[in-house]
Amino acid sequence: MALLNFRKKAAQGDKPVNPELEAFLKGYSIEVMPRTAAKVEDFRALLPEGTRVYIAHIEGTPIEDMVATAKRIKGEGYDVMPHFPARIIKDKATLENWISMYQGEADVKQALLLAGGVANPHGDFSDSMQLLDTGLFDKAGFTNLHVAGHPEPNLDIDPDGGRANTYAALDWKQEHSKRTDASMALATQFCFEAEPVIEWANTLKERGMNLPIHIGIAGPAKLQTMIKFAIACGVGPSLKVLQKRAKDVSKLLLPHEPTEVLTDLAAHKAAHPDFNIEQVHFFPLGGIKTNANWAIENGGASAQPAAAQQD
Repeated sequence: MALLNFRKKAAQGDKPVNPELEAFLKGYSIEVMPRTAAKVEDFRALLPEGTRVYIAHIEGTPIEDMVATAKRIKGEGYDVMPHFPARIIKDKATLENWISMYQGEADVKQALLLAGGVANPHGDFSDSMQLLDTGLFDKAGFTNLHVAGHPEPNLDIDPDGGRANTYAALDWKQEHSKRTDASMALATQFCFEAEPVIEWANTLKERGMNLPIHIGIAGPAKLQTMIKFAIACGVGPSLKVLQKRAKDVSKLLLPHEPTEVLTDLAAHKAAHPDFNIEQVHFFPLGGIKTNANWAIENGGASAQPAAAQQD
């Protein structure tokens, strides 16, 4: 009953829930890694039932650990979406084996396909398009296939700082979405400022891109931690939001919360219901529990988590 009481306190406390933000957070997803998931005793104490949980596959993580994590989280009542990083998958046989392991152990039918953070491919694949081209995900009956989106220029894809290669890849993925029975969407890198995200999303729509966007947002974390991850992940122009805050020494040790960027995006969505950002995807840089509690406090759990329902 403790979580139920906590949610009532959050809803009835001094801070009222912003209805636009609450609506925007509905159905949010969150990302974990096997080592961070292992620190959570029971996800049902933190996340609404049915939340989509991405499982990040970092180079060096054994596939057995990934599959075990997917099985555990699936067993607690959540939709699991493991990463398939192209550059660490040796060949088609390896990919087919991963798919078979995920489906045999955890009944996985959703995947995030991306190039991955490795500079040099370990084998035959270098990008998500090559993974899609194998046809293995369709053959295995995957229902949801997400691919990466980049609201800010990505130097790994477009070294000149432009967007030509990024747009070409998105056009290819848009066409592929017409050839698969799986639902496709763009899951983006995290960012800290609403205006460039809105401009990017509108540009995609103007170019004929109709894949829904799941916008990446960094969950609450110490400012120093946030800046470290932002630089490591190649976050570009919106990093200035953090750098400006960092000039105030008194704020360096305080958590940076996503309230401002999400409130701005939620207001835009409320004013423009056809805005193509459909969901929020959290990167819990300051910890899963911290991120989940922030979401609860801001209305991001329209239904009681399973653990609370069973009390």
